Amino acid sequence: MANTSKSSCACNGACTDAVWGELDEFIACQERGRNSLITVLHKAQELFGYLPVDVQKHIAKALGLTVSEVLGVVTFYHYFSMQPRGRHTVNVCMGTACYVRGAKKVMQAIQEQLGIKKGETTPDRRFSLTTQRCFGACGLAPVVMIDNDVHGRITPQKLAKILAKYE
Repeated sequence: MANTSKSSCACNGACTDAVWGELDEFIACQERGRNSLITVLHKAQELFGYLPVDVQKHIAKALGLTVSEVLGVVTFYHYFSMQPRGRHTVNVCMGTACYVRGAKKVMQAIQEQLGIKKGETTPDRRFSLTTQRCFGACGLAPVVMIDNDVHGRITPQKLAKILAKYE
């Protein structure tokens, strides 16, 4: 079931037939229907970096589901993304301790420096910006995680230097 149409994703042609073929091979090893949907979506997001509509349609057809069933799962679970993600994820803790100690100002400063809002990705796909309720690092509040690196006691003044490390 190789994809014969041009992908509408932001890969700019990087989604080769080999990537589509790998997805099809994975799907072929799965049971058709809803029981395999989340597993297949995880694999597709791993391969493509996100789940554009053409990938969702492809999965729906391959599993014998409607596109709306697939879209419903994609939009329900926070893990899945329909937008391209950056090479680095900037995740701001908005838990009580972080919020009280200035997470809102840190978030505003990040948005200004990167030129994006929560849930968006910079045009160069360098950074994606997200928030989370609590990282469990309250003693370091406010906390920002970039990928798997925890940065504590963040101030708006420290941000540029920290972000510059993630070229």
